[in-house]
Amino acid sequence: MSNSTLKAYYSKLNSFVLSETLKEKLEKFIVITAIISFLIHLAIIGLIDFDIIDFGEYDGNLIISPISAIYTPFSIILIYEVYLLVFYLPKSITIYIGKQYEIITLILIRKIFYDLSNLEFSSSWFSIEGDIQFTIDIIATLVLFFLIFQFYRLNSKNKVEKEKLTDKIKSHIKVKNVFATILVPTIVFLALFSFGDWFYDTISSTDISSTNIKTVNTIFFDDFFTVLILIDVLLLLFSFLQTEEFSRVIRNSGFVISTILIKLSFSADNIINTILIVVAVSFGVLILLIYNQYFKLNQTLKE
Repeated sequence: MSNSTLKAYYSKLNSFVLSETLKEKLEKFIVITAIISFLIHLAIIGLIDFDIIDFGEYDGNLIISPISAIYTPFSIILIYEVYLLVFYLPKSITIYIGKQYEIITLILIRKIFYDLSNLEFSSSWFSIEGDIQFTIDIIATLVLFFLIFQFYRLNSKNKVEKEKLTDKIKSHIKVKNVFATILVPTIVFLALFSFGDWFYDTISSTDISSTNIKTVNTIFFDDFFTVLILIDVLLLLFSFLQTEEFSRVIRNSGFVISTILIKLSFSADNIINTILIVVAVSFGVLILLIYNQYFKLNQTLKE
């Protein structure tokens, strides 16, 4: 196969997976799928309640609780968020990082919907581990929402003066386009493999209780953030070809550290998991805040 043919295939794939048309179609598809999946989940719960079907040892809160049925459409919505992350990668590194923060926050919110079905209402609220975790997750969600708002606000302030499209910047944009194009089929394969592997382990496992919500929460996303770390590191290395600015190198390095902390949160349990997520996003916001101040200082010194 000639280079011109490969370039033609790449160009078609790039224009397809990163097009506004696909983005709009996928958005509609995700919304419809989320609604249908929610109704199916509720229908299954109803059939179980009326003893029409029986999952036996596979019954669990994720299947029999009406509240936890919200877990299913949220999982579908997360798929669209993953695509948006890839979609914005060539356009803006900061928005790409912001989408990472949105995804991990939605994962936490999805977990809260599950935890709602396990709450134990009593006077000794803070002596029950599950209730304490729920309280911490609720507070963490509010903190993360505020941090993400600040992150995008700081990013918009930094857009006041647009950069001139030099050859180095154009080259860097091309590199990001290549990474985004490669990421789409990689994510599809990873999602199918992760879910298939989890489903096989669940069916073949003799200890059904080992398939807990933490295991479900890490399906795909644990490996997904590993891939993102590799992409972030490669982008950091390629950024050295674009600029020698100390502030931008530190900013991009900080974003890599933030992604690594998010990845580590999947390996942590309960409170540590939530703390790592908040620390990761806080670190990213502080890095961007300091970068903006550094940028303003440089502009002042040049005048």
